[in-house]
This record gives sequence, structure tokens and C-alpha cells, in this order.
Amino acid sequence: MKHFFTISLFVFSLNLTAQSVSCEELLNYIETKGMYNSSVSSYTLDSSWLTKVTLYSYDMNYFVVANIKANEYSYTSKPYIFCGIPYSNWLRFYSGGYGDTDSYGERFHKYIFDYKCDCN
Repeated sequence: MKHFFTISLFVFSLNLTAQSVSCEELLNYIETKGMYNSSVSSYTLDSSWLTKVTLYSYDMNYFVVANIKANEYSYTSKPYIFCGIPYSNWLRFYSGGYGDTDSYGERFHKYIFDYKCDCN
């Protein structure tokens, strides 16, 4: 329920009930109606499980769509959506900090992972 308010705004704009919002609907909505801000692809990520991480903004909120592999040997990945990301968290993930030696995967867990959307 951490991000109930953000999803409630989305639900209100679609005239749906909170129980009927699927993660797929939310993901499609943000990718089509949200504004693309930036992304990091597998070439830069150098991660065994992240293939692409993209930041979108919608209605003064930030959303991250992360394509994640089932395991390090998978060739395919599945998109997951994360809601209400503070922009400062995105910057820490995207750029790291001065002297930061964490990988993108480690920074993803620190700054993005806890914001998984409360959707079905």
C-alpha cells in the first residue's frame, strides 16, 4: 500500500476500481501516456539480470519500468513497474555517487526496488 496514492490517481483517471488495475494495464498506460525521461540499457548496465531500466514521468510522479530476466541464463526479460520513485533515487541509480563502486544491480536494489507498484 506504499504507493496507493499514485495508483489511485491512475485508477481515477481510468475510472476503474483499485482492485481491477493490473500491473500490465498500469505499465501500458505509463509507457503510452507518460513522458519518457531517460533509460539505461544492457550495454551500460553490465548486469546478469537487468536488461533495461527506463524512467517515465506522469502527473508529476516518476515511474520506472525495469526489464528483468528470470535468471542470468535467460535470453528474455519481463517488464516490471515501480511507482512514486523520488527523482533523487533515480539520479543515484543512474549516475551513482562520488566514489560509489556499486553496480547498477546493487543501486537498483538500494534506490528503486522498494517502490514496486501495488498492482495485480
